[in-house]
Amino acid sequence: MSALEYRIDESIATITLNRPNRMNAFTMEMVDRWAAALRSAERDDDVRAVLVTGSGKAFCSGVDLDEFSGEQRGPLQEKQLLTDRVHQVALAMDEMSKPVIAAVNGVAVGAGMDMSLMCDIRFAAASARFSEGYIRVGLVPGDGGCYYLPRIVGTATALRLLWTGEFIDAAEAKRIGLVSEVYPDDELIDRAREFAGLLARQAPIAVRMIKRSVRSAERQDLRTALDLISSHQAVVTSTQDSKEAFTAFRERRTPVFEGR
Repeated sequence: MSALEYRIDESIATITLNRPNRMNAFTMEMVDRWAAALRSAERDDDVRAVLVTGSGKAFCSGVDLDEFSGEQRGPLQEKQLLTDRVHQVALAMDEMSKPVIAAVNGVAVGAGMDMSLMCDIRFAAASARFSEGYIRVGLVPGDGGCYYLPRIVGTATALRLLWTGEFIDAAEAKRIGLVSEVYPDDELIDRAREFAGLLARQAPIAVRMIKRSVRSAERQDLRTALDLISSHQAVVTSTQDSKEAFTAFRERRTPVFEGR
């Protein structure tokens, strides 16, 4: 049984963290496979949306401390462990132009919470709980929490969660904008796949360009953002999918997109 499973079904790539006996705490092997799966999904024309979830009762409890605590590392080795291995998931996620949805089915702690923050949208089970947690063991967030969290919930709320390491439940996570929706535990995966399927049925080139535009706009001024979107619009309107969308709209039928 693989500790990280990757499968494609109906244009949805699903990444499942699969160490339920360890609350899906990740090892370096899992990190490598995770980054590779994301890069594979980005290159695969058959994949139009990605879903990330955990098996059992947890999304991800963070790094497996049993794997990391036994080895003595100096400052350079500690930094390289993060930059060369752990950070590859964040960098692969940053390169993703396709939608990535996190289905948080239980606790998401430390780097496990940060892994969910990297996704475009987060859905949570009613039993889900979130904690940055690092401060409780005298650490700083090593996997992007200080970058992602303020952008999602605002600086003050992010600092509170980072400084205290407190747990928040799914209802509070939705209130502060950390997750988009909360579903009963037994409905989470079906609802998340339903949403991923909706995105997978949209015009894939337009979906990817929308994501690129939104991400780029976070670092651009208005004129630059408008210049970029005008270029994207020119490209999109030249595609076969754009013609199919207009034709289907006029004919009042469901469009069939081919990604070209």
